[in-house]
Amino acid sequence: QLQLVESGGGSVQPGGSLRLSCAASGFTLDYYAIGWFRQAPGKEREGVSCISSSSGSTYYADSVKGRFTISRDNAKNTVWLQMNSLKPDDTAVYYCAADFLTSAERLCRHPAGSWGQGTQVTVSP
Repeated sequence: QLQLVESGGGSVQPGGSLRLSCAASGFTLDYYAIGWFRQAPGKEREGVSCISSSSGSTYYADSVKGRFTISRDNAKNTVWLQMNSLKPDDTAVYYCAADFLTSAERLCRHPAGSWGQGTQVTVSP
């Protein structure tokens, strides 16, 4: 059974950092683009960052460029999102998603595939 599990969320002060992990089980990530998405209360879901299956391409939302970094290790079947210089506006539930043989940008702009259960990130003083 295909499953994605997010972890690493928590509460931090503005300017702090968190590293989210998305671990896959039941399938190999080798041929999947992986994306991180977030949804805050009352707001639409946003594609934060996505990475192609080979790590050859990445996509970042303008709101996180220069602060967030996505990476993956297919041997560990895991994708990470390093979040630095966090702001209160980054507060949301963060989800990872995997879609087969698609590009990073397409996944972030047109979310599809399998999803994890989400992890809460709260940024407040």
